[in-house]
This record gives sequence, C-alpha cells and structure tokens, in this order.
Amino acid sequence: MSITIKNLTKVYGNQKALDNVSLSIGEGEIVGLLGPNGAGKSTMMKILTCFIPPTSGDAEVCGFNIFDNPMEIKRTIGYLSEQNPLYYDMYVREFLLFVAGIHKIEKKKRKARVEEIIELTGLTKEANKKIGALSKGYKQRVGIAQALIHDPAVLILDEPTTGLDPNQLVEVRNLIKQIGQTKTVLLSTHIMQEVEAMCTRVIIINNGRLVADDDTVQLSEGGNLEKKFREITANM
Repeated sequence: MSITIKNLTKVYGNQKALDNVSLSIGEGEIVGLLGPNGAGKSTMMKILTCFIPPTSGDAEVCGFNIFDNPMEIKRTIGYLSEQNPLYYDMYVREFLLFVAGIHKIEKKKRKARVEEIIELTGLTKEANKKIGALSKGYKQRVGIAQALIHDPAVLILDEPTTGLDPNQLVEVRNLIKQIGQTKTVLLSTHIMQEVEAMCTRVIIINNGRLVADDDTVQLSEGGNLEKKFREITANM
C-alpha cells in the first residue's frame, strides 16, 4: 500500500480534528478527499507529510512510518499545500532549480530534471517569467512542479484548483490525471465535478470522522455525487 492510516486522531484543545480514522490507499490510485470546511482534510494531509504529529494512532507512506522515518516520507511525497509555497520574486526556472537543490538532486542531473518538469507541467512559455507575474493557473502549475521535482511516488494536493477559472480548471485537472498514470495521488477539493472527472475513489470526512469510502461511480450513484455528499454530511 502507498498509504496506510490506523486509528488516526488529532486533538486541538477540546476539538477533535480527526477522530479514529483508518484507511489505506493502494499504488496508482487517484483518491478524492471530500468534506466540509473544518472536517479534518488538511489535518490528515499535514500528518501524512510529517508536518504535524497525530495525538494518537499511526500512519505509513510507502512502508515508512511517520514517527520512525519522517525524512524518508518527505523524500517519498510531493506536497502542494492549500497556500501555494512560492517565492514571487524568483523566476520559474530559478525557483525550480532552487527546489531541486533542496531535494539534493545531483547537480549534473538538476537542469535536465527541471526542464523535464517544466515541459510536463506546461510551463515552457512561462519559464523565464517571475512567479509573481503569472496568472493563478500558472502559479498552481509551478506549485505542482515543485511537488514533482524529486519524482515522488505519492502526490498530496490540498485544494489544488481553488480560485481557478474554467479554462485553468480543465488544464490543471488534465495535468493531475496525467500525473496519476504513474503516481498515487491524494487530493482534497470542494468541487464534486473534479472528483468525478479525475478520481477513481472518494473518501468523505465529516467532523473528523470517516463517513464514506467507495469507488467514485458507486458512491455517485449514476453521476450525482454532490447529492450523495450532502446526504452523508447532513446526517452527521
């Protein structure tokens, strides 16, 4: 399994952000993580990336334990947080070379890897521009590019399409689907059409609890995932 979560709980003060969640995600799956605001989606992603520890429970990514092997997990995962971690005063190619250096990609391979990722993410025409001058859609592409630069086995994307216009949505969606052909992808979103278009599986969290986990087609019951989502979350 690419991701295994066992009885994961995270408590902030008197509030349980995650409440005894267990699940597993296999290699090559594109999984949509759904839930209302405050449901615990981002908390789960931050625990899996070893950004924060759980209060109790355990998790593994590609066989590495979050407590015992956090650095190995960080090498294995590509992560795009909801707040895209970009340096607006840097140029696109310059920034990606900088990130490649952080990941200790060999110097003799660094430039070739950056050019490969620029082409993959559709940034060729924007590569010599400052990041701050890019549109929202291209900024998201740069965010995805930095998450991919070290060729991770698992890609975790927190709200990767927030604020994009319809054309940008289609472009980024197609990019994620392409990436999902060779990597395990876990992404959170509020847009049901995206889950139906991209994901083979849907996980729904509400009030920190796992309330649904099923094949996308089965859960949507013939194409009405949003209705099913509202039914499930309204009953909690």
